[in-house]
Amino acid sequence: MEHRHPFVPYTPPRYAPEEMVRRGEEFHRLVRRRRSVRAFSAEPVPYRCVELAVRAAGTAPSGAHQQPWKFVAIGDQETRRRVREAAEIEERQNYEGGRLPPDWRAALEPIGTTSDKAYLETAPWLVVCFAEKYGRTPEGEKVRHYYVNESVGIACGLFVTALHTMGLATLTHTPNPMAFLSDICHRPTNERPYILFPVGYAAERAEVPDLTRKPLSDILIPCP
Repeated sequence: MEHRHPFVPYTPPRYAPEEMVRRGEEFHRLVRRRRSVRAFSAEPVPYRCVELAVRAAGTAPSGAHQQPWKFVAIGDQETRRRVREAAEIEERQNYEGGRLPPDWRAALEPIGTTSDKAYLETAPWLVVCFAEKYGRTPEGEKVRHYYVNESVGIACGLFVTALHTMGLATLTHTPNPMAFLSDICHRPTNERPYILFPVGYAAERAEVPDLTRKPLSDILIPCP
């Protein structure tokens, strides 16, 4: 079978069982402290940190290696204000206007979220991930993309983990609908907003809900 991409040897590192476990436990200790933050410091964050997090996201596996993602970084204060205002218009329809169904609102109530999204203006960076519904050839012909949601979701998970590794905080914000992000970011019609990430340091007195995660016995089921 002829391959479009040349194949090269792949020799990933191999560790002794004890070292594998140690590295796994160390990684778990790191990521178990990650929390979604809604109170940010306005302290500047180097753009290089955003670059590195997006580079990490870009290593994600994707359907047919089509890499159907774009990340737009917004650092301008006025643009961040526009994003906040547009997001709050939609969120007021959700929370105060009754657009969210009752069961959804009940699920959100313990977390204490509201239509106020001040953090979108406070965080020094907003990063919007766009999912490419389809691509284009150099000649302009449409190219179908496969497993877009799965691929972009994995990339966003790596983005969040990279930020946490650097000591930065974020939140997976998904105002609904999100078409205003396409307009503000001047993105083409083949891209749809996927997640809006505020990026920065957690505020000095930031608080998060006292949540617990499911035990391993609830999420890992040995096959009989």
